Amino acid sequence: MIRLTNVEKTYDNGTHALKGISFEIADGEFVFLVGPSGSGKSTIIKLLTGEVLPSCGRVMINGFSMGRISDKQIPLMRRTLGVIFQDFRLINTKTVYDNLSLAMRAVGATTKEIQARIPYVLELVGLEGKEKRYPDELSGGEQQRVAIARALVNNPDTIVADEPTGNLDPNRSLEIMSLLERINALGTTVVVVTHEKSLVNRFEKRVIMIDEGNVVTDGAHSYEVREVQE
Repeated sequence: MIRLTNVEKTYDNGTHALKGISFEIADGEFVFLVGPSGSGKSTIIKLLTGEVLPSCGRVMINGFSMGRISDKQIPLMRRTLGVIFQDFRLINTKTVYDNLSLAMRAVGATTKEIQARIPYVLELVGLEGKEKRYPDELSGGEQQRVAIARALVNNPDTIVADEPTGNLDPNRSLEIMSLLERINALGTTVVVVTHEKSLVNRFEKRVIMIDEGNVVTDGAHSYEVREVQE
């Protein structure tokens, strides 16, 4: 479960990015987080991943209080959270298998666990048989599927996808969103940050809209507030 309660974030340069926002995302939900550039979406992602801490208020991630979390607890929290980035962030000099293996070794997985888990996850994202490929031998859509597999490989409770279709054409974008929907159907909580209005409306999920550091709508199944320019 994700819970933000009266969360504010002010950066050292004086930017007041969040102004007392509150919302809760239950286990197993699929939620779109939307809003214009500078609205506070990126700060929320940083709070969820532990990159920054709230100035005040409370952030709870899968049982961890981010304002009180110790350095030793941060790796434990991150095991419950898989993150997908717009720019994939794959290591181009390593194969698909090795990219996933590194993510598992980072949390202490054994060789036996790695050998058992990676084929399953690659099949789940439709990349079976491509373990030995390098990222530059794959299409953009396939690279994003590797990034999704990497986020899934440690069996997290929650997936946070930060503009996961931003570098893809409309057909590939639809494929990636459908894959995330299928992952959600298997029980994983999915939070997608996006500005793609057509995708949000097509999938008819819960929508939380952020603007100027505030939650302005929550719960509608369409993105009708206004067009977003990024």
